[in-house]
Amino acid sequence: MLRMAAASGTTDIVGTPHSNGEFTFQPDLITERIEYLRQHTNGIPRIHRGCDFHLSFDNVVSALENPKKYSINGGRYLLVEFSDFNIAPSMDNILDQLLGVDLIPIITHPERNPILRKEVEKIYKWVNMGCLVQVTAGSVLGGFGKSAQATARKLLSKGVVHVIASDAHDPVHRHPRLDEAFDLITTEYGDETADLLFNGNPTRVIRGEYISDAPLPVSEPKKWWQFWSDSGRG
Repeated sequence: MLRMAAASGTTDIVGTPHSNGEFTFQPDLITERIEYLRQHTNGIPRIHRGCDFHLSFDNVVSALENPKKYSINGGRYLLVEFSDFNIAPSMDNILDQLLGVDLIPIITHPERNPILRKEVEKIYKWVNMGCLVQVTAGSVLGGFGKSAQATARKLLSKGVVHVIASDAHDPVHRHPRLDEAFDLITTEYGDETADLLFNGNPTRVIRGEYISDAPLPVSEPKKWWQFWSDSGRG
């Protein structure tokens, strides 16, 4: 998977094993295995430690006590995943507490969450609070169904997507390539938007730098006849 990512142009990748009721997050073991992978790939792409953080009571208490344990590269960004079955009414308060210890939640793949697809206003509210949004490349391409794709495009059009990532799980069905999604975003939304979502903002997240400016809202993709007219041939 790392070789596939590197061959398609990825320079940096964040490993995000789950931390939930089924999987125990073990930072030392993860660091050890990242080093093993580096030795077998000559450090290309660069691998960074992260976590797919589930917002359970125990997890949140642990993160508030030790904010750097679960964050990306031990910095200020925390990748958070919501349940597909229930989102607690107290979620605003939970996210606010994380922000209060300088942990900036990155809401991962909300377009794939059946609750958030129906209640996108929650996402807008959390972004206004200071959270970020990460959309899956496969959703943009339609790999997770029409509903996820439509929601991803809606979030893009509202300017509330900060990062597009692979969320890779295997080399075939959930592969780590980003080039196809990058090309699509470039074609439909422009070079500046693509660079921001695939390069600029992810680099700042990995470095722990603040993302001070929200991405500019982008319009819906042009139709083929608009491209024809804009080219000067129409």
